[in-house]
Amino acid sequence: MRMFRAWALIYLMAALCARAEDQSGNAATPNRAYSLLRENEDWSFLKEPALRSDFWDPIKYIPLRADGWYLTIGGEVREVFERVGNDNWGKQPYMNAFSLQRYMLHTDWHFGRHFRAFVQLKSGLELSRRGGPRPIDEKNLDFEAAYFEAGDSEKKNWIVLRIGRQELNYGSGRLVSIREGPNVRQSFDGVKIRSKAGAWNLDAFAVRPDLDKSGFLNNAPDHKTAFWGIYATRPWRHGIALDTYYLGEDRKSATFNRGTAREVRNSVAARLWRPAATEGSGWDFDDEAVWQFGSFGSGTIRAWTVASDHGYSMPNLALKPRFSVKADISSGDDPRTHTLGTFYPVFPLGNYFGVLADTGPGPVNFIDVHPRVQTQLPHAVTVSTDLVIQWRENVHDGVYAVPGFLLVPAGASRARFVGYRPGVEVKWQIDRHAYLQADYGVFHAGRFLKEASQGRNINYMEFWAGYKF
Repeated sequence: MRMFRAWALIYLMAALCARAEDQSGNAATPNRAYSLLRENEDWSFLKEPALRSDFWDPIKYIPLRADGWYLTIGGEVREVFERVGNDNWGKQPYMNAFSLQRYMLHTDWHFGRHFRAFVQLKSGLELSRRGGPRPIDEKNLDFEAAYFEAGDSEKKNWIVLRIGRQELNYGSGRLVSIREGPNVRQSFDGVKIRSKAGAWNLDAFAVRPDLDKSGFLNNAPDHKTAFWGIYATRPWRHGIALDTYYLGEDRKSATFNRGTAREVRNSVAARLWRPAATEGSGWDFDDEAVWQFGSFGSGTIRAWTVASDHGYSMPNLALKPRFSVKADISSGDDPRTHTLGTFYPVFPLGNYFGVLADTGPGPVNFIDVHPRVQTQLPHAVTVSTDLVIQWRENVHDGVYAVPGFLLVPAGASRARFVGYRPGVEVKWQIDRHAYLQADYGVFHAGRFLKEASQGRNINYMEFWAGYKF
């Protein structure tokens, strides 16, 4: 009944919103798109009553007093039904079917040009999963974000100080993200300085990851992990942008195929990218290279990764297709040396390879080729089909999960081929608030998995329904 009520609420909201927008006409309005990080939205244009056309506009701009004092309220409801067969290639040799529910509500307080407070509550619930909820599945109620900002970002060159619990999401999300795919998003506790100097936007932060516990308002920073870094980005030319960054992480206990020890890891990286074409046909790309160094126990760390995503979009054709190929490689480890060679993705995307959002191998000790075709059908329906093929970069290292923990040790197998996964995703964006989505994929175990584990194929299916306001 709880899930039925939530789904009914989604469709009720969608109907009310659609009705309100139909009554408003087609008058041009500023950008009303919802951001992945809701803190990035700016609804100050709604101080003009003539621009209020949406059902939710009355709570997107609530004036508190003159001189730019106002409050914004927003939120999200997401319902997911997930079915996974032979998870971890047969360690759970059964069909596991369960539902996941996410509820988020935020308030954004603007106290003039110089001060701001942002508070976001989250609730992630799990129902009927065999083995119980994972840490990424359930959090009854807590703060996803609760921070205070001081500074003025409207100047040509500016600096803003942020203190408190916050989300970090940079670049493509390959190394630092909010873990959007799984049910419970990642947040961090600490301090961040945002600034702009000339063409550069720079963030510097020192935080600890937030540990999600299953209860109410009992999350706490992970005192066994420290995380810091500097991220800089700027536009270049011909629509190309450049990102460069440094990340540091100190983990008191880190586990890899060679064992467990304290780890201090530094990552230096650069990313060059251009977004997909939207007006005429054209190429897009997203290339990133990372070098990692540091210490692991009494030894050293030398690891690396190179990731690429190249595509060609034809938005003027009927189905607006985009053809793309990802090709990635990250280093693995040879435990016979005194240097840890396993690349670690720090805080990566939860759905790094698409439809297998929370199961299957991750971007550690791997080589992959990932072709994909995306098309847009009438009525805002998109279809994406892809194929991921994976190998081990180093045959002396194992296979790891997306967050970076070991799934299958190397053992005695020297086979390189991990497996392949065809998949399909269909999404219907009902309006800018509501969507429905379905994902399906099968990860076919390769020679290594058959030699080092039960080697069964993973069968994955997921249905999504979401609403944002």
